[in-house]
Amino acid sequence: MSLSKIDSMYVKHTSKRICQGDILRNIDIIDWNIDDISGEYEISEASLPYVIVMTQDCDLEWDFNFRSEPAAEKHDKYLHSVLICPAYISEVFKKGDHLKSSGLKMNTWGGDNYKKILQQSNTRFHYLEQNQALQVPQLIIDFKHYCTIPRNALYMMYAEHYLATINILFRESLSQRFSSYLSRIGLPELKKE
Repeated sequence: MSLSKIDSMYVKHTSKRICQGDILRNIDIIDWNIDDISGEYEISEASLPYVIVMTQDCDLEWDFNFRSEPAAEKHDKYLHSVLICPAYISEVFKKGDHLKSSGLKMNTWGGDNYKKILQQSNTRFHYLEQNQALQVPQLIIDFKHYCTIPRNALYMMYAEHYLATINILFRESLSQRFSSYLSRIGLPELKKE
């Protein structure tokens, strides 16, 4: 007897709308490079090899449905941007080279520390298994790295860059872990008397 009909971590949907848990490849974003001292900035383009859509699915659905009604009088369901998390290829992440193109050298991960990431035991990271049939490599999401992309820009890229969607229970797990990480409370270190 099976309690769930979910038999894979990923699905490929045929929806015309963006869904929470969608995995997209080669997404270009606008990056603001701001000098800490002068405050001067430069706008450049950055390419993310993989991203995961994190915006709640109900909000994405409301946005899509209301924009599909040309006679809609109210626009409070419209989204201006979509929350995404970059997803890094695990072998590149492990070496600390996943942000090398931005001129950043990151921590290397090995041994038990890397094993904890793969087992979802490190609250900062989320591991996604490989699925060769859907062209999804082993990916790691760092919950400290997230950004938004304008809704209309993401829709322009969507069909060409969509790979798969994280299945509902796995998507809910990712969403809960992400929100838990973002809502953590940093407590001060108190001096002992």
